Amino acid sequence: MIGHAAVNLARLQSDLDALAEFREPDQTGWTRRVFSDPYIRSRKWLAQTMRDAGLQVTCDAAGNLIGVVPGERPALVTGSHTDTVAGGGRFDGPLGVLAAIEVARCIVQSGRELTHELRVVDFVGEEPNEFGISCVGSRAVAGTLSAAHLALRDPSGGTLAGALESVGGDSGRIVDSAWREGEVHAFVELHIEQGPVLEDAGIPIGIVSGIAGIERLHMTFEGEAGHAGTTPMRSRNDALCAAAEAVLAVEQVASRGDGVGTAGRIEAKPGALNVIPGHVELWAELRHTSKEWLDAARRDLETAATEIGARRGVRTTIDHLSRTEPVICSEVVRAAMSEALGDLGLASRTLPSGAGHDTVQMARLAPVGMLFVPSVGGRSHCPEELTLPQHLDAGASALMATLLVLDAR
Repeated sequence: MIGHAAVNLARLQSDLDALAEFREPDQTGWTRRVFSDPYIRSRKWLAQTMRDAGLQVTCDAAGNLIGVVPGERPALVTGSHTDTVAGGGRFDGPLGVLAAIEVARCIVQSGRELTHELRVVDFVGEEPNEFGISCVGSRAVAGTLSAAHLALRDPSGGTLAGALESVGGDSGRIVDSAWREGEVHAFVELHIEQGPVLEDAGIPIGIVSGIAGIERLHMTFEGEAGHAGTTPMRSRNDALCAAAEAVLAVEQVASRGDGVGTAGRIEAKPGALNVIPGHVELWAELRHTSKEWLDAARRDLETAATEIGARRGVRTTIDHLSRTEPVICSEVVRAAMSEALGDLGLASRTLPSGAGHDTVQMARLAPVGMLFVPSVGGRSHCPEELTLPQHLDAGASALMATLLVLDAR
């Protein structure tokens, strides 16, 4: 065993329970969306919790809360986010922040002096928000939060810059929140799996191999509207039927290999039961940790959608909405995780992450890695989201042991 004080599971659970009480009363689950009143109040509690743990706490220009255990640069960094989706759960994000605080608290109380400075970060706004951008705080730290991002507006007309001011940020100094090259030794994020793999295998810890890239597409199908009762089936150019085939094409393309694909939104016009749909829009995404797979899947989907439209007499256009490149986790960090888990006697499995995380942005600055713990039933982003106490304990212990191995290197 690596010489360190064991994490205090009861204390970690108490912190998780306390944070969960900051929630929006008119929303289901444990809702605490970024920039909401409960979110703003929760971060005052969080800052005090960091201080009580012995951390030196600051809020940067992007509103990120940063707690520090002093040491030499470059810094070891860990953390996650405490905002949730609407109707979300208690563990996605908060576990990574509160376990990091518990690890720092144990290190401080043990009197152990680290070689590297240790930073615990609560990143602002990892989840999607009304401004249409996610990973706001980690983008700022990585230097990728632009003036165009700050100018984005929510439905009420407010800007992202103004919203950051509400959580203690200073949008006029946003460049000051970017960390310098060479400032970070390594970044490690503890997170719930949000899927069923670890639970099904009966394994307490996952070592993440990489984080999937995401290709998002918008497809438009222009057919011919007509009376639903008087137009023979053989004479129709039904845009919705073409789009329906394209939905199945997304499934077929994504089923080749171990990627995933989802057609998550569709709109048909004019939207009347007695009118053949003449205009349909379809939004879809593809995810994989391989850039080559994403490239090939996108090309195949474009070809399939175009051929479907041509066969049905429907004009098809395809727009590329966005592309997030895959991130492969550092072999050095993964080796440190394996060493730490061996010392702890914890079994592990290597698996990819299909969800996006703040780790994607931090990979611009330093070697990165992620540890997963099981999610009961694979459930996440819902009130039923649950990670069992023994897995909370294993995850926090694995995080501390990994950081100590990395600190010694």
